[in-house]
Amino acid sequence: MPFHRVFPFLMAMVPLFPAAAAEARDTPVVIGHRGASALLPEHTLAAYARAIADGADYIEPDLVATRDGVLVARHENEIGGTTDVAQRPEFAVRKRRQVIDGETFEGWFTEDFTLAELKTLRARERLPQLRGTGHDGEFQIATLDEIIALAAEQSAREGRIIGLIPEIKHPSHFQRTGLPMEDRLLETLSAHAYTREAPVVI
Repeated sequence: MPFHRVFPFLMAMVPLFPAAAAEARDTPVVIGHRGASALLPEHTLAAYARAIADGADYIEPDLVATRDGVLVARHENEIGGTTDVAQRPEFAVRKRRQVIDGETFEGWFTEDFTLAELKTLRARERLPQLRGTGHDGEFQIATLDEIIALAAEQSAREGRIIGLIPEIKHPSHFQRTGLPMEDRLLETLSAHAYTREAPVVI
């Protein structure tokens, strides 16, 4: 999806955001930020599905890249706090420290794992003291392709359009590591019939 096609569409979407919702329509736009993250581990397919069932007009995945260039949904590329990677002895040697956007982080990073490896991990609650841990270990890391497929499926089931608001995380960092995400995002959106038509705000 070339930028010259995306940009006019983004401008057309501006009135649908909450700040101008009263002028644009009778009801506010509901955005499932990271899914229904108060109820289920954020950025899982279950959390997005719950947000849609609860009435979200859009779902918002944060995107990072795997070592093999697949876009996956995580709050950050450091996954020690959002997956069970710290309990997986086979990945202990992957723990490291690096500087990302001027800040030093220590842990496990998505760019050090293939998608196949990440799929063996299970999501954990990022804020356990606030939300609890009842669903830890139940869900896999979701890819952008899977999220788009979910949106299409739920849109057909609900009889309404579900938009997407993908957020690229740390694009400069991923550019430096040889995993630029911008073109991958546009290519993924263009590859799905659903996101060639549904509202997408980047």
